Amino acid sequence: MSRHQSYGKASKNVKKRNVMKRFERVEVLQKQGKWDGKKVTALPKTQSIAK
Repeated sequence: MSRHQSYGKASKNVKKRNVMKRFERVEVLQKQGKWDGKKVTALPKTQSIAK
């Protein structure tokens, strides 16, 4: 029995995210030297990463 076409391939299921998780934003801010290391709420905006 074959799979239906609507299921697609496994590689199609991976979508590009347009938002970063908090720990990803902290890593970017640390690299840029803009994170003070105190509070993780109300972080400044960062460019999204391409994966």
